[in-house]
Amino acid sequence: MPGREVLPSTLRRSPAKAQRTWEKTHDSAVETYGEGERAHRTAFAAVKHEFEKVGDHWEPKGRKGPSDEQAEGGGPARRAPTAGGVDANASKDHLMEVAKKLDVRGRSRMTKPELVKAIEKANNNATRKARGGR
Repeated sequence: MPGREVLPSTLRRSPAKAQRTWEKTHDSAVETYGEGERAHRTAFAAVKHEFEKVGDHWEPKGRKGPSDEQAEGGGPARRAPTAGGVDANASKDHLMEVAKKLDVRGRSRMTKPELVKAIEKANNNATRKARGGR
């Protein structure tokens, strides 16, 4: 199924470049691996290289590159937890800005790993709300 037909809702609310990146990578991955979870994971990995999830959509990162430990090592044999679209490799100052944008409470007292987890949680809540959930 073409990438534009299975484009996730978070990407529908994102810049056109993020959408194109996901669609092209997804379609290529489907040719290589077949339709399914692996094609979707591959497409999201490409998006995460240039974009980070902020709330219910994706925004361009200040720099290109892996967003978390899993993306740095990659590959199916390596299984490290992902940060759910949060740019865990960004500076603490950047994470503080994102947390402020998402109105994360207690952010000024958080460590960098705590900020990553709090932003991921806020992103999940915003996405759920945008999809009509509670």
